[in-house]
Amino acid sequence: MPAKPKKLPPATIHEIFARLAAAEPEPKTELNYVNEYTLLVAVVLSAQATDLGVNKATKALFQTVQDPAAMLRLGEAGLKQHIKTIGLFNAKAKNVIALSEKLVREHGGKVPRNRDALQALPGVGRKTANVVLNVLWGEPTIAVDTHIFRVSNRIGLAPGKTPLAVELGLEKVVPKEFIQHAHHWLILHGRYICKARKPACPRCRIRDLCRFTPKTEDVD
Repeated sequence: MPAKPKKLPPATIHEIFARLAAAEPEPKTELNYVNEYTLLVAVVLSAQATDLGVNKATKALFQTVQDPAAMLRLGEAGLKQHIKTIGLFNAKAKNVIALSEKLVREHGGKVPRNRDALQALPGVGRKTANVVLNVLWGEPTIAVDTHIFRVSNRIGLAPGKTPLAVELGLEKVVPKEFIQHAHHWLILHGRYICKARKPACPRCRIRDLCRFTPKTEDVD
């Protein structure tokens, strides 16, 4: 097993994000959505599922359901028919209906711009709340998913034993000029380059800065 890399120095971290930013100046979520509510639903559905799979499931759904009231009219059974190809769709359908009810009852049908209020919604955890706050309102939050957790530990960016530890570590080390888009850059890097089973080191733009060893010498 490779040794755990040491934390990277600030100058190296700055260069990492400078390179990621140069390659993708305005990174976007790969989830499709049409408004604030549909983004929230899409992020809830994306737990333990791929963005591609969620987008396929919500393509028809979001053509007619774009607010909590419409979702409640569709109902849990109707929602399940749209999302049955997504993992854990039964539990997710129940959560989406419950959060829609709460949005109507407590927030006038609007998505709250507040982490605590978001996390009080059924099916919404810290990661989901961070994604919503960042994507919708540009807040400097970092949503640590499996990709960010892996990359942060693997390359020595912000090692931590839990997603929260990694999130707090990243908040401390990511330069302020890059913090708004940091989690998007790291997600994309983990999804397409620093992959779980076999990192694509030959195609990696930060290969010379990364402390992961041994590096791969070929790409599948």
